[in-house]
Amino acid sequence: MILALCHIAVRQQLNLHWLHKVGLAVTLVATIVAVTSIEQLWKEEWNIIFISFQATAPFLHIGALAAVTLLSWLIAGQFARSEKAFFQVCIFIAYLVILVALYLVPLTISSPCIMEKKDLAARPAIFGHRGAPMLAPENTLMSFQKLIEQKAYGLQADVVISYDGVPFLMHDSTLQRTTNIEDMFPELAFEHSSMINWTDLERLNTGQWFLNTDPFWTVSSLSPSDYFEAGNQSICKLADMLQLAKENNTVVLLNFQALPKDHPHRSTYMNITLQTILASGIPQQLVMWLPDSERQLVRQVAPGFQQTSGDKTNARLLRDRDIRGLNLRYTKVTSEDIREYNAWNLSINLYTVNEAWLYSILWCARVQSVTSDASHLLSKVSYPIWLLPPDEYYLIWITSDLVSFTVIIGIFILQKWRLGSIRTYNPEQIMLSAAVRRASRDVKIMKEKLIFSEINSSMDNSEDLSLCSESRYDGYSNEVITPMDHPDVRT
Repeated sequence: MILALCHIAVRQQLNLHWLHKVGLAVTLVATIVAVTSIEQLWKEEWNIIFISFQATAPFLHIGALAAVTLLSWLIAGQFARSEKAFFQVCIFIAYLVILVALYLVPLTISSPCIMEKKDLAARPAIFGHRGAPMLAPENTLMSFQKLIEQKAYGLQADVVISYDGVPFLMHDSTLQRTTNIEDMFPELAFEHSSMINWTDLERLNTGQWFLNTDPFWTVSSLSPSDYFEAGNQSICKLADMLQLAKENNTVVLLNFQALPKDHPHRSTYMNITLQTILASGIPQQLVMWLPDSERQLVRQVAPGFQQTSGDKTNARLLRDRDIRGLNLRYTKVTSEDIREYNAWNLSINLYTVNEAWLYSILWCARVQSVTSDASHLLSKVSYPIWLLPPDEYYLIWITSDLVSFTVIIGIFILQKWRLGSIRTYNPEQIMLSAAVRRASRDVKIMKEKLIFSEINSSMDNSEDLSLCSESRYDGYSNEVITPMDHPDVRT
């Protein structure tokens, strides 16, 4: 499509192959579909785009500057070739507007990592998302052990209550993805995980799926002993995970699955979970409590728990409810939200952050902690990937603009010098230069026409021009020349 627009811009005929037409039609349909669905995805996708832009804005600006500078060769060529002043003015103004906008766009760029190095906050703490799921099957004891080996700050787990009242760890509502229930109990494969007794749950294997599907393409990196251990994992009880966290002084962030209406412990599962946590002996300050239901009861029974909310709401309201922190998806918050929550002394944990560049941006934005599948990778990030003091950024910006402007001026001068003289050629000159090596009657005729054309252009008197036309020029322009008309021309 870009090439087609270029053809149209220079007034060249556009001959489309049928594949091009099909491609254009598909592109138009896709555009219409995208526009109709953009409203539904706008908020979250816009945040993703905005965060990505914040991470790369200074470098995107330099790249765009280089591209527009290179484009000046084509623009200057069209400017030099054009014989119409209006077309030249249009080309020049359009290009100038784009260029000036690009030169000034850094005024609108706001990136958290454009800051003084002394203002950099402490490194965000890392929570393991269901343990260390890249190194072991999720929500298993091996996964949490691998996480603790990485010296992570905390672990996140999903709690479910079995049919007979035993809290265990499972993210999915069914057991099909992460266990071998279809082989062991095919009649229970589609049941909610909470509707199965613990005596059946503890017999299931939760490791073979990890080795077979390799969800993060990391199985090949496991040692033989880790490979064997991963393949023999079983469902982890909440009590076992809490004991491990207690021994290593690790913070736990607990999510809870909603139970079906006909579950026998639907009304008491909160009490069962609280009893399990308190019975484990883990210090209360190491527990981050997420559920909003029964929060007042939890405050009475376990006042030391860190009350955390999973809902993005007004900071003042959160403080009035004695909420100490937030656990949110990173696409749902902006830099302004982070600043507001920090001003109200609310800690922010964002999930799921797996890339070093995203971790760096959130670090610069003063996020306190993140939840990650790649804790073993993020733990190696000891400093943001890039951090520019404002003075250095302004120096890079101004230098890039000056270099670009100088190169563009040079290109326009060069193209004007190369191509500008072509505009003074008349058709006979162009044809004569193309046939300079051909000794023919046509070449001699064109030479004569060229001579008289130059004489005509130098005459100031219209009467001299008419005399010349009557005596010589009209014969060549209006009559068919034959050897009989000019006996002195050799055939």
